[in-house]
Amino acid sequence: MTEMLSAAALAQAVHAGRLSPVDVAERCAEAIRAHEDEVRAFASLDLDALVEASAAPGLAATPLAGLPVGVKDILDTVDLPTERGSKLFAGHRPTTDAAIVRMAARAGGLIAGKLVTTEFAFMQPSGTRNPRRLTHSPGGSSAGSAAAVAAGMLPVTLGTQTGGSIIRPASFCGVTGYKPSFKLLPVLGLKPFAWSLDTIGLFGAHVADVAFAAGALTGRDFALTDDMPTPRIAVVKTARAHLATDDAHAALDGAARAAEKAGASVSTLDLPDVIEAADEAHGVVQGYEANLAFADEWDRHRAALSTTLGTYLEGVAAITPEQYDAARRTARRARHALSDLYGDYDVLLTFSVGGEAPEGFASTGSPAFNRLWTLTGGPCLNLTGMTGATGMPIGVQLVGRFGRDRELMQIGRFLERAICAS
Repeated sequence: MTEMLSAAALAQAVHAGRLSPVDVAERCAEAIRAHEDEVRAFASLDLDALVEASAAPGLAATPLAGLPVGVKDILDTVDLPTERGSKLFAGHRPTTDAAIVRMAARAGGLIAGKLVTTEFAFMQPSGTRNPRRLTHSPGGSSAGSAAAVAAGMLPVTLGTQTGGSIIRPASFCGVTGYKPSFKLLPVLGLKPFAWSLDTIGLFGAHVADVAFAAGALTGRDFALTDDMPTPRIAVVKTARAHLATDDAHAALDGAARAAEKAGASVSTLDLPDVIEAADEAHGVVQGYEANLAFADEWDRHRAALSTTLGTYLEGVAAITPEQYDAARRTARRARHALSDLYGDYDVLLTFSVGGEAPEGFASTGSPAFNRLWTLTGGPCLNLTGMTGATGMPIGVQLVGRFGRDRELMQIGRFLERAICAS
């Protein structure tokens, strides 16, 4: 498989005049032509339009330097269909772009294509293959977004997470996945699944690449420096540690040892019950909101939904407003308790997934190690560099304090380097 593309390095080369946006677009187009037939990452694509757009004057001076950007097909785009992984929306053409798509365009990004999502970003597997091993799942729901980066077809892509749809495919495909603090990136133009959870994020080759893209998109300072205090890292295995394979435990333990060897302060932490309770609350919040978010599809087009989604919606219809309100209170208490923990630690180090990517395509994997962190809303990073017994990637996850995304990136790069050195 082609080497992954570094968004930060490519943009630096364009800004310095060593490459042009046309050079980068043609390189991406070449990789897409070489690998898309087997990876199947794209829902729609226009390579001629991409290369033509890359010749526009002034692109090289923009924050994103004319880099091609892939967009998960759950986000609205005017110039390409938005089908949301569902036959209900075959050929659908929104009249406006999602806010994040406009942000990318304003920053000088070129929308390279729409990337495959599972049906409405839920659990029904897609047709995308894992570039690391084509017989294995890329995860979901941001299957195409992770696979396009892993295959070296694009330097940066947009994905979404409601349960574990950024961190899980990032781990399975061996790329960096960044779930920002809740609502750091606007969700206008996203087909909702659960509005209290839906989060837009980024995929890139390495931490520096998602940090660069986040800064270019938002105008915030995400510059990474080597001048930082000694990181205080708490290893958290959670009450679901028994769901992780020996490989996942080995990856987490190895990352902790690498961090300590590199000079970090590393300790082990058992989460208090008030935080652990939020894992179950996630399912209640997601289910209640999904029942309302898909009311029209359920009432009018039930037969067009997959069995996976239809069965889920039928089940969550039984969640009462009282249960939902209680789950929201549980979530609020967990967020407050988690905030208190960060008085003693800078980040939490935990599992990204329970193991290597599943063989075959019957499942996109489990979000068991992601739900809690999505509900509590802090930023998360999947870090690469670890592998399982069969050589497939297994990531580890860093979870930061809400709103401290740049600090998370700083420590993420520190740990990424430590893992590489080990």
